[in-house]
Amino acid sequence: MALADHLRELRNRVVKSVLAIVLITIVALVYHKQLETLLLKPLPQCTTETAAQYHGKCAQVSTIGLTSGFTWMLKVALTAGVVGAVPIWLWQVWAFVAPGLHRHEKKYTVIFMACGAPLFLAGVGCAFLVLPTTIEVLISFTPNDTTPILPPDDYFDIATRMVLVFGLAFEFPLLLVMMNLVGMVSGKRLLGWWRGMIMAITVFAAFATPSADPLSMLALAAPIWALYFIAVAIALISDKRRARRNPDAGLDDEEASQLDLSVQPVAGAETVRASAAPTAGAAVPASHREEMDDIT
Repeated sequence: MALADHLRELRNRVVKSVLAIVLITIVALVYHKQLETLLLKPLPQCTTETAAQYHGKCAQVSTIGLTSGFTWMLKVALTAGVVGAVPIWLWQVWAFVAPGLHRHEKKYTVIFMACGAPLFLAGVGCAFLVLPTTIEVLISFTPNDTTPILPPDDYFDIATRMVLVFGLAFEFPLLLVMMNLVGMVSGKRLLGWWRGMIMAITVFAAFATPSADPLSMLALAAPIWALYFIAVAIALISDKRRARRNPDAGLDDEEASQLDLSVQPVAGAETVRASAAPTAGAAVPASHREEMDDIT
């Protein structure tokens, strides 16, 4: 297509994605009270039971300003719209890119699209499981005889950051598998990186979680460790299948392939019969012979 047609196609895909997000956002606005209750559930409210459970410290959620409640409602609904429309806008991205891909590239992108959304949603679920412990640890730093007053916006920013970090972190093993499928890295090399990968994932989890407790860090690091080794196993299986089809598939660009230099037996000479006897050529005149000598 021409450039204008590509831009028109991109506009249509973006419009469809935005419409899907807007529709789910409208539905989330209708049920914003239930969503707000679900989001605020990890906070230890100031009651007798929660105060005893959290060592005498509880949280008092308070909105500051007339428009803060409205802003909080919009943030909750819009975030629910973006997360809920993940399959739709991912499909629109795929539909825009697919016409320019080869058949095998389409197969890889379909795998990425089919696994990307579930992994992201799994990261979101893991973030919500870790969120109560994170909030408990953060509130524990509050000085004694004080009650932390938490604006919903601050709490929502922490929750959103954790959701995005956990969701994107769960996509990392899928990225490794895609790099192996396109030939960028082998499964053997991925397996050789396991010590550095475990250390890097642990350090990332320590910085990504807002709280300093090891439980939240392990809750993020442990699933990524498991997904990393699953990705390595898939890469090793893919390399074996590729090696069966092409023995030279694992060679580098500057590495020579193995040549078969063994001596093979040669069959006997084959007799070929002429279809007709060759005709004698006419004699070449002397003048032509001189010209031929000059040319030679």
